[in-house]
Amino acid sequence: MSDPLAVRAFWERLGLPGLVDVHTHFMPERVLRKVWAYFDSVGPSLGTQWPITYRQEEDRRVELLREFGVVRFTSMLYPHKAGMARWLNTWGADFAGRAEGCLRTATLYPEEGVEAYVREAVETGARVFKAHVQVGAYDPGDPLLDPAWGLLAEAGVPIVIHCGSGPALGKHTGPGPVGRLLARHPRLRLVIAHMGMPEYADFLDLAERYEEVRLDTTMAFTDFSERLMPFPAAERGRLLDLGDRVLLGSDFPNIPYGYLHQLESLERLDLGDDWLRAVCHHNAIRLFG
Repeated sequence: MSDPLAVRAFWERLGLPGLVDVHTHFMPERVLRKVWAYFDSVGPSLGTQWPITYRQEEDRRVELLREFGVVRFTSMLYPHKAGMARWLNTWGADFAGRAEGCLRTATLYPEEGVEAYVREAVETGARVFKAHVQVGAYDPGDPLLDPAWGLLAEAGVPIVIHCGSGPALGKHTGPGPVGRLLARHPRLRLVIAHMGMPEYADFLDLAERYEEVRLDTTMAFTDFSERLMPFPAAERGRLLDLGDRVLLGSDFPNIPYGYLHQLESLERLDLGDDWLRAVCHHNAIRLFG
């Protein structure tokens, strides 16, 4: 578990006022317990273990982010079936109201009424959405979602989307479904979670093709992920070229290592302090205001 002073020393050395982490998970406790149970079980299937480093109560997890100096964070929540999203959005609004620094987060699912509750969330202050193609097992191009995507594109609300095929292949994961979605809605502000792991190069292609596409660093470049789904060394230069569209994400609290390790993994890419400043703070501040 990382020493908060070591995390603060990282961003203080860069002259930053703190960190912005666009990929942190807060959700109703009974839902989060099921997520933790999934990670407890998925590790052996990957040939490793996936201990939850920050398996604390909610108040302590929020306090830890403050101790780390995370000035803005999210409550990435997502449904796995119809009928959950509106309830999760209500919970997310309440959480953001009591957790200072949280960007109010909402979600969606292909179901009747999705456009209405997405509109309601946007109009009442949602700052970011989460879409999880793997867990939800849906095609992002599902016609039921089309009006909601159009609404989000028009409103300019970012969507952090888990659409890569890691840690496990899904029926609709990979660059193909998202590429087709962007062809219909090229102004969507998609933030590709986990750098699109393991289809890194394909998702970098999408970011180069669509100027509103971004990527978050969640778990990428860490020792844990490099053992399982390494980032191609040949693509490292593209990270520098897209330096204004890469955002810090951590997956806190669901990570099998300390928080500092994600930051150190970015630093050892050796892309320079200006790149680190942009990734860890500036890019997200420009995106969210």
